[in-house]
Amino acid sequence: MSEAGRVLVVGDVMTDVIVRPEGPLVRGSDRRAKIQSRPGGSGANQAVWLGSMGTRVSLVARVGARDKPHLEAYFKGFHVDPLLVADPQEPSGVLVILLDADGERSFLTDRGANLALEPSDMPVWLLDETRLVLVSGYSLFAEGPRRAVLWLAGEARRRGIPIAIDAASAGFLREVGVGTFLEWTRGMSTLLANADEAEALSGTGDLGEQMAALGGYFERVIIKRGARGAAVGGRQGVRLDEPAPRVEVADTTGAGDAFAAGFLAAELGGAGEAECLRRGIEAGSRAVTRLGGQPE
Repeated sequence: MSEAGRVLVVGDVMTDVIVRPEGPLVRGSDRRAKIQSRPGGSGANQAVWLGSMGTRVSLVARVGARDKPHLEAYFKGFHVDPLLVADPQEPSGVLVILLDADGERSFLTDRGANLALEPSDMPVWLLDETRLVLVSGYSLFAEGPRRAVLWLAGEARRRGIPIAIDAASAGFLREVGVGTFLEWTRGMSTLLANADEAEALSGTGDLGEQMAALGGYFERVIIKRGARGAAVGGRQGVRLDEPAPRVEVADTTGAGDAFAAGFLAAELGGAGEAECLRRGIEAGSRAVTRLGGQPE
């Protein structure tokens, strides 16, 4: 394990039900499909990728009470310290992923126990050994977990600990309102967003303009551009823009989470920004070649 400092990840734990139909859905009738169930959730994905890369990482989440023992064992297998709170009423979250022939996906989400996350679930005692707090934007899109995350973020800022936020969902950003999201994330240091999320937050599809606009709110902006690679910048525009290698895409689920883990693990290990970007792209490119959002 790296001694560079702990990453504290706050986010959802889900079960991903991956559905790959043989062709277009037939309304009111049948379509053969390959259906698989795998562990998922943006926060969980990030934590597992970080742990698999040798980074000290703890994951804070709320899960259904009956799932807690096997989920704890699962995360420990990836060198993740699981700080899971057992919810006595709500089941663990479930995400249904519908895969197109080209690997693009659509989601149906039941966040279950994740929506019951509370400030009292937050392990404030761990902040003294935490070097970075990584937050999934999904945790901001509902009142309960938002209150918990913003309380923890305030405690982290008081200790001078940087906070990275993953924008998570262009659809939910538009639903809650861009201005509202930017107000919630005020004071967080790094924004991770894919191209759609960056466009939703900035109001423009131009990469340089996205960086300049979002750099007014965050010290650093990292935009994940899928097959086009990724870029890093801020108020002054784009600093680095690197392409992705061409790979055979099986499933894009979790690619952004793998990218975030690759970038941040490299940074915590002392790598420069260009190397961090390369390592993030490398991890994201590896993730799309297999089903599910987590490493083997």
